[in-house]
Amino acid sequence: KDVQKEREPHVYLSKEEVKEKIQSYNSSVTDKLKMTLNANGIYTGFIKVQMELCRPITVQSSQSQGRCAHSNNETAFYLPDGCVNTLHISSTNTVREVIEALLKKFFVADNPAKFALYKRCHKEDQVYTCKLSDREHPLYLRLVAGPRTEMLSFVLREHETGEVMWEAFSIPELQNFLRILDKEENEQLQILKKRYAAYRDKLEEALGGVWKPG
Repeated sequence: KDVQKEREPHVYLSKEEVKEKIQSYNSSVTDKLKMTLNANGIYTGFIKVQMELCRPITVQSSQSQGRCAHSNNETAFYLPDGCVNTLHISSTNTVREVIEALLKKFFVADNPAKFALYKRCHKEDQVYTCKLSDREHPLYLRLVAGPRTEMLSFVLREHETGEVMWEAFSIPELQNFLRILDKEENEQLQILKKRYAAYRDKLEEALGGVWKPG
C-alpha cells in the first residue's frame, strides 16, 4: 500500500554538477534512453509515466478503444490498467506541462486540471508516493534519482475525490460516465444473481439428499 511522503526540498545544482550527474546517469542507462546536455545548460531526456486512472477519460471517438460510451464525436472509456507512456522532455518542463503532453499524446479531451502527477519511491521495503506540485520539474527528479524505476517512478492519477473539480467536466462527459456506471452496475447485478442462483441450487440439492427416504 502506498504511503504519503512529505515533499523533499529542491536542491539546486551547478552546471558542473549537472554535467557530472548526466554522465553518471548515462553510464547506468540500460534502455538507451539517455539524457543530453545542451550548450545553454538545458538538458533533455526521457521519463516513463504509468497511467493509474480509475475514472473514464474522454477522447476523440476515432482514437478510442475498448469499453466505451459515445457522445457526438467524443468517447468516454477506461484506460487499460498498467499502461505506461514514455515522454521526451527537457529540464525546463514542469509537471503541468508533462500532464498536458501526456493527455495530448493519448488524444484526451479532458481538462488537465482533473489530473495530478505523483512520484513513487521504494525505500526500506516500503512504497512512498508524493503528489508533485505543478511547478516541479520531473526530468530533474529523474536525473537526481538515476535511471532505475524502482528508485523513482512517475504515476498519473486523477485528483482525490474530494479534490475533483467537477465544474471542469462537461455535460456530455458526465452523461457518458453515468452510462458506463449504469452498465457496470447491471453487469455486477447479473453476476450476483448468477452466484446466488448457483448457491440456491446447491442448497436445494443438498436438502433433497438429506430428506430423501432411505
